[in-house]
Amino acid sequence: MAVAGTQRISTRATGVVGAAILCSRVLGLIREVVFAAMFGASRNMDAFLTAFRAPNMLRDLFAEGALSTAFVTTFSRRIATDGDRSAWELASKVATLTLVFMSAVSLLGVVFAPVLIDILAPGFPAEKAELTVLLTRIMFPFILLVSLAALVMGMLNARDVFGPPAMASAFFNIGSIIGGVTLCYWLDPQPDWWHPHFGERGLVGLSIATLIGGLLQLAVQLPSLRRVGFRFYPDFKWRDPGVRTILGMMGPAMIAASAVQVNVAVNSIFASGLGDFHYALAHSVRLVLLLTIPAAIGLIILAEPIIQLIYQHGRFTHYATIQTAAALRFYAIGLAGYSAVKVLAPAFYALDKRNLPMFVSLASIAVNFSLNWFFTYQLHLGHRGLALSTSLVAITNFFFLYSMMRHYTRRLETGAMLLTVGKLLLAGSVLAVICWLASNFFFMRYPLAPGWQNALVMLATICCGASAFFSAAYLLRVAEVHDLVELVRRRLGHREL
Repeated sequence: MAVAGTQRISTRATGVVGAAILCSRVLGLIREVVFAAMFGASRNMDAFLTAFRAPNMLRDLFAEGALSTAFVTTFSRRIATDGDRSAWELASKVATLTLVFMSAVSLLGVVFAPVLIDILAPGFPAEKAELTVLLTRIMFPFILLVSLAALVMGMLNARDVFGPPAMASAFFNIGSIIGGVTLCYWLDPQPDWWHPHFGERGLVGLSIATLIGGLLQLAVQLPSLRRVGFRFYPDFKWRDPGVRTILGMMGPAMIAASAVQVNVAVNSIFASGLGDFHYALAHSVRLVLLLTIPAAIGLIILAEPIIQLIYQHGRFTHYATIQTAAALRFYAIGLAGYSAVKVLAPAFYALDKRNLPMFVSLASIAVNFSLNWFFTYQLHLGHRGLALSTSLVAITNFFFLYSMMRHYTRRLETGAMLLTVGKLLLAGSVLAVICWLASNFFFMRYPLAPGWQNALVMLATICCGASAFFSAAYLLRVAEVHDLVELVRRRLGHREL
């Protein structure tokens, strides 16, 4: 019964979070399309991307990695051992510490932005570097907003509330899109609205819109947080054992940099009951493979028509499409490995083996450096080599973490996973044939077809390919597909009642 309960929780949580993340990714794609059409692959856009890199890197290393992983584990245990009131008191202490510390980090980022840009982009000309510094100073408070948002997400996930936190990133994209377009046209008016050529003022608008998106990402979660019983009050008693535990866990976690919304959901499951730990983890890995293997197949075969459909507008040229598609194919190779790592690594914190992901991450730096040197300077693959190196590092990290987790859990249903991978690859061959037919008999044959025709054929290809893949996987008795089908049937049955 415990195994069945864990399976239902894992499947339901993955389904809710997966649907929310899918919505967020669609909006993120729209955001990329809009910004690409407005700015293209221009050098000025490089300034914006570089300026966003510093706060975004801190988000990956701290807010959505170290903080959420350490907090969810400790907060869940506090609920189980000392009750809700003690857990909420701990939450107020951590929220106060986060507010104070990240405000100081934001201030330091604003002050030392020139130093950061010298490190991140030493080759920028003086004028471009000055613009990048300005954009960095505007966007650096983003880390404060997203840190608080990650903390709120952790509280909600620990209380088995997964939907609103996962949807929060969708509101970040909404704020970025609406705010970005509005501020670009307001700060940098264009004589031709349909063929804009935004300059530095437009990039300032995008930077401010990033803060708007971060604020929305935090704000949309607050009503749900209030409903589960949290009332914030400033608490500077940071000598609490729970606070010390969280800070102690955050050191290795910041190096490992390993948590997104799905990670937090999986981690809260682990922390709340470790009786069926190995089963829940193996089931989660197989669910990830079920989603990422067909996605990788489709991206590899349809890379160029996808990039052409999405990005080849305005100032984004056909040459940029070809080069971007080449990188996308190599990145797609590591998609399954990267996603599986995002499920595996937080599990080590639930086992109090938090140093192991850190060691793997450190080793991956050396592997990545070596592969980049080999692919770039020996094989002369250019940006394709960088993408391939990233994918191979992700796959290597997965094998290392999987081997270590298998050692500590004694069993991880390796046979079932290999069987699932084999079935998914077999089902993927059906998907590959459909994608290949669409690519060769339409996209390559009619490269100048109108955009609406390309979109219609792409949509039909995705629908047919996905239907064929999941039908084949169902016929091959892939357990996770049957779980999802059963979940849908139960939901429909409840609605009829």
